Amino acid sequence: MSQDILKRNNVILKGQGHQIMLFAHGFGCDQNMWRFVTPAFEEEYKVVLFDYVGCGKSDTVAYHADRYASLHGYAQDVLEICAALEAEEIIFVGHSVSAMIGLLAAVENPDIFSCMIFIGPSARYLNDVDYMGGFSREDLEGLLEVMENNFIGWANFLAPVVMKNEERAELTQELKESFCSTDPVITRRFAEVTFFSDNREDLSNLTMPCLILQCSDDAIAPEEVGLYIHHKIKGSTFEKMNATGHCPHMSDPEETVKLIQKFLNQTTY
Repeated sequence: MSQDILKRNNVILKGQGHQIMLFAHGFGCDQNMWRFVTPAFEEEYKVVLFDYVGCGKSDTVAYHADRYASLHGYAQDVLEICAALEAEEIIFVGHSVSAMIGLLAAVENPDIFSCMIFIGPSARYLNDVDYMGGFSREDLEGLLEVMENNFIGWANFLAPVVMKNEERAELTQELKESFCSTDPVITRRFAEVTFFSDNREDLSNLTMPCLILQCSDDAIAPEEVGLYIHHKIKGSTFEKMNATGHCPHMSDPEETVKLIQKFLNQTTY
């Protein structure tokens, strides 16, 4: 069973250390997006990479719409990977939607995690009364409609918005290709689950050390959202990054590594 899970999620282990750092990719991405960051941790930690079902080199046969109809299904993936590795004291590093997936996993089974590191998190992308998530319902419904009718066009539109670093055209191109390499039906469902999720009520249930890395000029997760999460998670650490866009682990891995190392060195867990 454990080998099945490791194969299902294309789990890769690297590094010399004993304590696990589990890196969870964002929507439309895969574990390869972490390649600029993980080498910095491989000497001290056991780095674990994986792909969510429907992403990267995962087993798409294992995708079931009912299971992945909410972020809890993806959180179950995380917990099953941890169980298969018989891991404890895990440092969870989640980008974008994986921040809330990690949060759900940690709330369900806090004993196996030591701390959470969230990169560009959002507890709700949709604007609400007294809450600015960054998107109106019309924005998101329009995005999903484009995905359904013109998947390549959607990828061409969204990739530069997410990446932001116009002078790094190769990064935008990589993200575009990552979007296009996924199953359009699964990706659209994952988009719907991601963009219409609401995890605001879950934030206060996290009781372990947590780092929030907030990018500058992030169109997907604006600063108001990062500060909201910081205020709701008691004792969390908030770092405003110089990196722009929504993927600092790709556009500015040096700053990303530096801030994660600073947090780990200062944190008792």
